[in-house]
Amino acid sequence: MATNLDIDRGLLEKALRLGGKKTKKAVVIEALEEYVRRLEQLKIIDLFGNVDFDPAYDYKKQRRRE
Repeated sequence: MATNLDIDRGLLEKALRLGGKKTKKAVVIEALEEYVRRLEQLKIIDLFGNVDFDPAYDYKKQRRRE
């Protein structure tokens, strides 16, 4: 999809240099992938403490094939 973006030139050049990418497109794609990963991780972190825990659950029993 073709999209026009007004991206800070200095920031883009720094990202190109630090990331070792050859094209602006590669930098933008990598940045978007990292952004999505981070948001997904934050959603997972929000689940901590919300999962039901059964203290009587015997995981060792579940491992045995009967």
